[in-house]
Amino acid sequence: MLGCGGAERGGEEAAGADMVLVGGHVLTMDKARPQATAVAIRGDRIVAVGSDHEVMTWAGARTRVIRLEGRSVTPGLTDSHAHLYGLGIALESLSLRGAASEEIAAEKAHAASLGMAEGEWLLGRGWDQNLWPDKKFPTAASLDKAVGDRPAALRRIDGHAMWVSTATLRLAGIDRSTPDPSGGRIVRDGAGDPSGVLVDNAMDLIEAKIPPESDATRQRRILAAAGKAIEAGLTSVHEMGIDDATADVYRNLDDERRLPLRVYAFLSGDPKMAESLPRRVPELDRDGSARFIVRGVKFFADGALGSRGAVLLAPYADDPKNTGLWVTQPGELERAIEAAVEGGWQPAVHAIGDAGVRAVLDAYQSVRAQKPKADLRLRVEHAQVVAPEDMVRFARLGVIASMQPTHATSDMPWAEARLGPQRIRGAYAWRQLVDSGAHVAFGSDFPVEEVSPLLGLYAAVTRQDASGQPAGGWRPEEKLSLEEALRAFTSEGAYASFSEQNRGTIKRGMVADLTVYDRQLSADASLLKTRIDMTIVGGEPVYERTTR
Repeated sequence: MLGCGGAERGGEEAAGADMVLVGGHVLTMDKARPQATAVAIRGDRIVAVGSDHEVMTWAGARTRVIRLEGRSVTPGLTDSHAHLYGLGIALESLSLRGAASEEIAAEKAHAASLGMAEGEWLLGRGWDQNLWPDKKFPTAASLDKAVGDRPAALRRIDGHAMWVSTATLRLAGIDRSTPDPSGGRIVRDGAGDPSGVLVDNAMDLIEAKIPPESDATRQRRILAAAGKAIEAGLTSVHEMGIDDATADVYRNLDDERRLPLRVYAFLSGDPKMAESLPRRVPELDRDGSARFIVRGVKFFADGALGSRGAVLLAPYADDPKNTGLWVTQPGELERAIEAAVEGGWQPAVHAIGDAGVRAVLDAYQSVRAQKPKADLRLRVEHAQVVAPEDMVRFARLGVIASMQPTHATSDMPWAEARLGPQRIRGAYAWRQLVDSGAHVAFGSDFPVEEVSPLLGLYAAVTRQDASGQPAGGWRPEEKLSLEEALRAFTSEGAYASFSEQNRGTIKRGMVADLTVYDRQLSADASLLKTRIDMTIVGGEPVYERTTR
């Protein structure tokens, strides 16, 4: 007798499944059987996929039967570029997201500082000068009025610039004589004095002075962030850039079976750190069941578009004297990537500008020439602006484009002003990359964007903001179908983490990571109203919505 999906079943179903989901709209991402109505789970594996009649044969006396009543089920959603620990920090910090002016942001800082102990650092994130009337960077002077002589460090929404108080500059020893570090910029006023904003590597001067977190604090933040992630339907995140101390806390939580989702982690890397990579051993997830492993290392080519730190092949359209910042010089970057690959590590490189993307592709081409048959899964993180001649190189070199759909809908009010009408054609170009044959894995970059992958799905299929603007979508030729967008959040995320043999599709024998929605998914504004009913990781419901 053949089981669902064509696998031999014999009398195995007599033992019963632990859980059966029936009467649904199951989007399997399995090309052999793209849709079904029912799924059976036993232990941490899927044992049957098919029609209600086929799958209900697995229901025994102790089987939990979930009647979906037409609701959609997909493979567990993966955020392929997130900062889970960063979200934990953000949940405990001042949020400046959406502040409509520097004055309003300063007022929020003042309110947050009330009641804080003397000398305690005020930390926060989320300001965006592009939302402000003058679109200029904030100053230490406005922050001083709000918080007085308190050290304060408030990251820009993209994490690539920091707004600080005069007390913070003083603690870090930054004055008019302090040179810009390599790959960073100290923004200065007309007299040459630090104005209160530091960009990219210049932020390290401040980070070195912020008191370190305890293991207990790290653990609390990870668990709080993980709770938000599973509530949003995520079964897996690719944690993009953590230190060894944070990795150790993750491992302890995993050992204690307290980590509710899968975390595929990348170490924070730089050229100096890369020298040690051949002497370290990356962790492997051989059967797809691991909740935490560190297998990759993340490097930075450039900064961000919003703070004009992304490196461009030609100057910014709205800043003709500026081409951005090399966070890591191309030669150093190539050597770091080679060291990572030599040690068996998966490299993932942040590259936003077209010059940054090209430098990473050039480095990957060199690595490919040295190891033509190796399964490297080389990744470019963000790939926001790609020169036309570089678009086909992703597929040709086997490079994964790890992209974030909500970056496009967040940036669309000002992106063309930064790039100009010609260069914008290669920006946020998911359709071009998918059509080229490249692997495209989607994420959110949270807490830069909101956690919910449903917002990413909506952005990918509509290219519109939450109000439905612009009509027809921004650069609508780059839209994806719902199936393509879901694939980028499921099977492509599994591929990007070497897990496609065990996760990312719904078929017999795969790990039972599933996301259950409150309705049938559709490629329209209903995605903004869709809620997550259940998140299942390894056959275990780790989140269930209590009211429907």
